[in-house]
Amino acid sequence: MKSAKPYIEEHKQRFIDELIELLKIPSISADSAYKDDVIKTASVIKESLEKAGCDTVEICETPGYPIVYGEKIIDKTLPTVLVYGHYDVQPPDPLDLWHSPPFEPVIKKTELHPQGAIFARGSCDDKGQMYMHVKAMEYMANTGQLPCNVKFMIEGEEEVGSESLEWFVTRNQEKLANDVILISDTGMIANDIPSITTGLRGLSYVEVEVTGPNRDLHSGLYGGAVANPINVLTKMVASLHDENNHITIPGFYDDVEILSTEERAKMAEAPFSKEVYCKALDIEDTYGEAGYTTNERNSIRPTLDVNGIWGGYIGEGAKTVIASKAYAKISMRLVPDQDWKKITQLFKDHFESIAPKGVKVEVKPHHGGQAYVTPIDSDGYQAASKAYENTFGKTPIPQRSGGSIPIVALFEKELKSKTILMGFGLDSDAIHSPNEHFGVWNYLKGIETIPQFYSEFTKLKTAK
Repeated sequence: MKSAKPYIEEHKQRFIDELIELLKIPSISADSAYKDDVIKTASVIKESLEKAGCDTVEICETPGYPIVYGEKIIDKTLPTVLVYGHYDVQPPDPLDLWHSPPFEPVIKKTELHPQGAIFARGSCDDKGQMYMHVKAMEYMANTGQLPCNVKFMIEGEEEVGSESLEWFVTRNQEKLANDVILISDTGMIANDIPSITTGLRGLSYVEVEVTGPNRDLHSGLYGGAVANPINVLTKMVASLHDENNHITIPGFYDDVEILSTEERAKMAEAPFSKEVYCKALDIEDTYGEAGYTTNERNSIRPTLDVNGIWGGYIGEGAKTVIASKAYAKISMRLVPDQDWKKITQLFKDHFESIAPKGVKVEVKPHHGGQAYVTPIDSDGYQAASKAYENTFGKTPIPQRSGGSIPIVALFEKELKSKTILMGFGLDSDAIHSPNEHFGVWNYLKGIETIPQFYSEFTKLKTAK
């Protein structure tokens, strides 16, 4: 396949402008107040796929937000690539920490992005990375270089658990039939050190509610005599880790995949500077489970983190009150062989068992998914590796990620396909955080590299 560089250079500003317009739409799936914006975004994606060259594009209704499906079938005897992405974004809170409004994209130069980065919610996760595939499709279609069939499935509920996706996939297996699934919702080590994500952690997400007295109480009249739900909740949460930051839930580690010394040594070959890592986060030292390195803690080991905790009075000034209720949202990242439903039940049973008699505890499961590992000897991985070599001039490093994309395991179960994770973001791009951004260079490099994957994958499959 010819290099896409000339085409990208010619259309560079349009590619950037189109992404900026997409990023202006606040498609926040977690907040029903933005329902119309989420639905509007689906329509924009549909129009973009039509302009990019898909012969068929439709907005498929689901019990939740719609899925945009598109395809271009050039020859049914050729391989088919299914592209997955999502058009919904995380809530932008806390707004006061953004340097510019989250839905008013701006391009600013940074130390890691000297050519500029687009600052906006969803710029990297996942609108920017998803849109790379749309523009790569445009390039291949407009220049007559599409080597195989392509299908697109872009959903609007990834940030809230992809509940409707399973409903859609199980009902459309023939429509979605493919030889490999391609996703860009991950990252790479650095702009000069390409990498391919080969593993994802699973997820179990729960919300807990601790209830004490039947109403808020005067902390002077009742303090010391009744259980304070906030005090109790913080003690219960603190007890979930021991002095070595080992999770204390009975049975939690029973099914954890244990990597060999050789595998851990291979992981350690990836470049990592603890000093740079800490400096980027403005922390004095790393923190985590004893006996494991930083890169192991955030990829091959399970974790438990409080994502939010609240209760009582948090307004200006003082209010001497013992709150009736306290709440926390907790996520557990899981590794291969851990079943998220089993872990959710273990958490529920344990958390309820450690509650003192003065309070009632309710655990509400939200969503979850299984961990996933991509074999590096598959045609998909080999094609991706060659694609990076063609555009970066380097062989990419296989790397396990600490993040979760629960639907990847679903795809393998229902569609019997392997997933290739070609991410072009950086860890420093602040996804899910204030000031999320995506490098202009990374965006354009993705558009350049993705067509190479199509070419290399088609070569491998047709040679057999």
